[in-house]
Parts: sequence; structure tokens; C-alpha cells
Amino acid sequence: MYLDQAKKAEIFGQFSKAGNATDTGSAESQIALFSFRIKHLTEHLKKNHKDYKTARSLTQLVAKRRALLNYLYDRDINRYRAIVKALGLRK
Repeated sequence: MYLDQAKKAEIFGQFSKAGNATDTGSAESQIALFSFRIKHLTEHLKKNHKDYKTARSLTQLVAKRRALLNYLYDRDINRYRAIVKALGLRK
């Protein structure tokens, strides 16, 4: 499986607000996890372009990430700018 507990702990440890792997609910850590999953699904869809169920899941993940980014933009612009820069997202 592409996303196991060790990989999740690494993502949460790197991008969480507190800097530890147990902070799984912060917006930054969720955005980082969604970005990892989006990247994986995008690669999958390049090979399997007729996989419509995965395409729909990808669209839903992008919408969730956008909603979290909008939330972070409204609450704390500095945290928003930091996570966008760290993940290399456009906008």
C-alpha cells in the first residue's frame, strides 16, 4: 500500500503545527496528507485514464484541500503562505 502508518507519521511530523506526529487534526497536516494522496492519484490516472471512480475521488480530494486552504487563508494568512510554499502549491 502506498500510504502506511510510517508514511503518515512522517507527513504529520513534518507538516503539523506542533511538529510532532500525533498532531493529525491541524489544517496543515491534513493539507499535506491530501496533497500526498492527490499526487498519487494523479499518477494513477495518467496510466488508467478510464478509471472514473478514482477521477471522482481525486476531484473530491482537491475540493477538500481547497476548503481547508480557504479556511487557513481566512484564519491565519501566515500559516497559509507557509504551507503553500512548503508544498509548492500554486495560487
